[in-house]
Amino acid sequence: MQLKRVVVTGLGALTPIGNTLDEFWTNLIAGVSGSATITRFDPSKFKTHFACELKGFKVEDHFERKEGRKIDPYAQYGLVACAEAIKDSGIDLNTIDKDRVGVIWGSGIGGLDTFLEECGNYAKGDGTPRFNPFFIPKMIVDILSGHISIKYGFRGPNFTTVSACASSTHALLDSFTYIRLGRADVIVSGGSEAAIDQAGIGGFNAMKALSERNDSPETASRPFDKNRDGFVMGEGAGSIVLEELGHALNRGAKIYAEVVGGGMTADAYHMTAPHPEGLGAINVMNLTLQDAGMLSSEIDYINVHGTSTPLGDIAETKAILKVFGENAYKLNISSTKSMTGHLLGAAGAVESIACIMAVKNNIVPPTINHFTDDPELDNKLNFTFNKAQKRVVNAALSNTFGFGGHNASAIFRKFE
Repeated sequence: MQLKRVVVTGLGALTPIGNTLDEFWTNLIAGVSGSATITRFDPSKFKTHFACELKGFKVEDHFERKEGRKIDPYAQYGLVACAEAIKDSGIDLNTIDKDRVGVIWGSGIGGLDTFLEECGNYAKGDGTPRFNPFFIPKMIVDILSGHISIKYGFRGPNFTTVSACASSTHALLDSFTYIRLGRADVIVSGGSEAAIDQAGIGGFNAMKALSERNDSPETASRPFDKNRDGFVMGEGAGSIVLEELGHALNRGAKIYAEVVGGGMTADAYHMTAPHPEGLGAINVMNLTLQDAGMLSSEIDYINVHGTSTPLGDIAETKAILKVFGENAYKLNISSTKSMTGHLLGAAGAVESIACIMAVKNNIVPPTINHFTDDPELDNKLNFTFNKAQKRVVNAALSNTFGFGGHNASAIFRKFE
């Protein structure tokens, strides 16, 4: 069968460095760090005292008090980003065939804040079960795709993907596939996460996954730096409206970029550590290029998973060299997690938006906080350290790798 072409017609972002798409992109290009001491709770007894929290986000600015109390922060964030993306797309909600509009979302954890609060309240009580009637619907990871469909009346495919840090890239790729196969005209996709609480920080601390650079939070996320010591937790949401090309052209939609390929693999190696030679990453990038019908020489920019962990950055670099060969030295590579922190299940969506905007604007966001070259890395690669670089970006690839060995990549290309 003839596969449909899929384009991006709407974007929305709620991130630690900007609460709208424009703010996010402006600060990303400027190299602004979103990391600071945690304000949501007293972190002094934890090994890590900082994270990339949202700045200036007020629930009451977006939800009535009664409505906001029924929705976990991860769902609040997603609904806000989604509203921006749908508005940005210019879709007429009164005339569109809502049976042909779906919602496929991604989140790695979902309502962690709700779970922590409800279990904490029970533990403090006398053993009598007094739980909020909204406990379960606030907590479950799939509820946000339901909220979005109910709010806008979208009756097409509706579900949530869960694959740790690859969750929203898997959501994006499932959306891409459904539209390519003609099963929907439009799908609202994306990801959201809200895990900056005692359980989230404490749990990742126990795994020794987080940076403990408490004396300098703003420089703690240091992808590819010799002295990197773990990732910085982030929170927020990214939303992307994907649309079948003919449908978009018929309504005169603006088009940011085309989604041309995607891949999914597993490391089949370890619960949390990457394959040391980047085998899963090699396979997923090769599959993504193959799906797009592109050569490695046609990629201009890779937004890497690049979490700032000692092992992960090395494995991903090895994989890029294996897949791209000599072309690797012509690429720009950057980790925007150096600014946003790691948004876990929302990372893929937010970083895909960074790729899409790089393609649209011909500028590559930087990897900030580079101070010392790591001799275990090939430092002839262009990691776009510390300052954005202007160049023609015809195609960008986004990598996301999650605990459990889940790998997902996508390619965005200028629309022609």
